[in-house]
Amino acid sequence: MRYRLANDAKPQVLLLLIATVLTVALWFIPYAEYLVYPVRLFVTFVHESSHALVAVLTGGSVQSLTISSDGSGVVYSMGSGLISQLLTSSAGYLGATAFGVLLLYLIRRNFSPNKLLTALGIFVGIMTIVFTVISPVFNIFSLQAAFSSILFTIIAGIFLASALVVLGLYSNLKVANFAVAFLAVQCLLNSLSDLKTVFVLSSPLIGSDIQTDAANMQNATGIPGFMWVAIWIGVSLFMISIGLRLYAVNKNRATDTVFED
Repeated sequence: MRYRLANDAKPQVLLLLIATVLTVALWFIPYAEYLVYPVRLFVTFVHESSHALVAVLTGGSVQSLTISSDGSGVVYSMGSGLISQLLTSSAGYLGATAFGVLLLYLIRRNFSPNKLLTALGIFVGIMTIVFTVISPVFNIFSLQAAFSSILFTIIAGIFLASALVVLGLYSNLKVANFAVAFLAVQCLLNSLSDLKTVFVLSSPLIGSDIQTDAANMQNATGIPGFMWVAIWIGVSLFMISIGLRLYAVNKNRATDTVFED
């Protein structure tokens, strides 16, 4: 079987390639991180929101969700058992990857990019209200997050939510399409880049005492953290491959098949 790119996917694949090239190019431009700083905060919001949502869905509770000015973030949660803890700890990187794949799929299925951006803004707003404003109030006596972190998260959440909603409501179709593609690529590539960093921090040669999701998994299971990171990388690459395949397939297989003998 020989793979062939569907004809109607070519314009969207070009858009995705442009977003990918731009993302990689920014890595090598001095101070370019300041240009994409809001996007970095958005990816962190997705990462930490994945932790929080899975914690709640598996019967746990969330004390707070905060992000820092350096782009890192933390969710303080209490799981309902070992399975809840394992799923919650794994949800950050895998959730960000799945989020990026979902955006690719929705773009390919011609879901309105303007509505997508608006929905993303509402999502960030809801996560901020529920896990950064309401949750700390109900866990005030056991709260571990600093007030300064909560304040920064609220400000960042309001800014990101507003910017995404405004972009969704007032940008033209081309700008909205590129914005969604760029956010999808950022979620995917930043997730892989962060996994590479965590893998190094978790390796026996480094022996870093920095608290990471991999360290949480190691403490819960006794299995070395770098092995968990390797599993996460493998799962992330698998999800990305599926996402790219869905992105390239023809919406109407009856007229233009993806595979040829």
